[in-house]
Amino acid sequence: MAPPKSKNSLPVKKPSASAPGGGTKAKAPSRKGGSRPLYTPAEVHEIFRRFCVQRPEPKGELDYINAFTLLIAVVLSAQATDAGVNKATKPLFSMADTPQKMLALGEARVGDYIRTIGLWRNKAKNVIALSKALIDDYAGKVPEDRDELVKLPGVGRKTANVVLNVAFGQHTMAVDTHIFRIGNRIGLAPGKTPEQVEQGLLKVIPTAYMRHAHHWLILHGRYVCKARKPDCPACVIADICKSKEKTTDVPAPLVPIAPLNEALAQV
Repeated sequence: MAPPKSKNSLPVKKPSASAPGGGTKAKAPSRKGGSRPLYTPAEVHEIFRRFCVQRPEPKGELDYINAFTLLIAVVLSAQATDAGVNKATKPLFSMADTPQKMLALGEARVGDYIRTIGLWRNKAKNVIALSKALIDDYAGKVPEDRDELVKLPGVGRKTANVVLNVAFGQHTMAVDTHIFRIGNRIGLAPGKTPEQVEQGLLKVIPTAYMRHAHHWLILHGRYVCKARKPDCPACVIADICKSKEKTTDVPAPLVPIAPLNEALAQV
């Protein structure tokens, strides 16, 4: 039988289960950005130099006619394949390649064109609302500013970045699932959120390569550094890559990577 409690005894404070040794667990410091990249500036330069040699003029796989149709195509591509979007938008864009023509079609007819695309009902509403907003607020023109683009129905930061980069040549980085995976997998721009990866890539990628960096990374992630298993033997940066998931041992290049100042002089 347990001894009776004394009236004068003080309650014993139980140790915290969340901290070893009974102490209070300290909160981990918050980190606004991602972790530091695993590569030197010269190595990053060499990575993108090789991407440039491999694909001098990389192109996205969405079909479009102008900035407006590009914007619509990217909005429709959410949770859908580029091939599926292209199949639907080819007849749609032949009928409506401006906000005025799209608005004239109306939500029901737009829905008929994109019925094979996932979430087509909601996307049809956004396409019409987006077209009306462009007419009412921007004289029918696609704005060249991210803050303005994200005000449009169905347009998020990633969509805005794609349009700014592809249609207007701005040095933006649209982080999709492929780029998010690569940024973390190979340690180029580690981050817990797409925006952290975006900011990390903008910091490390040389300005000379920013125009096409978005497409190089997407195509690399889609066809080489794949989600289930990276195709390391086909990778042009396998010898530089520091990923723990690398599936093959590739010897370092015979010619050492040039210091950054020498590399930049060659661009």
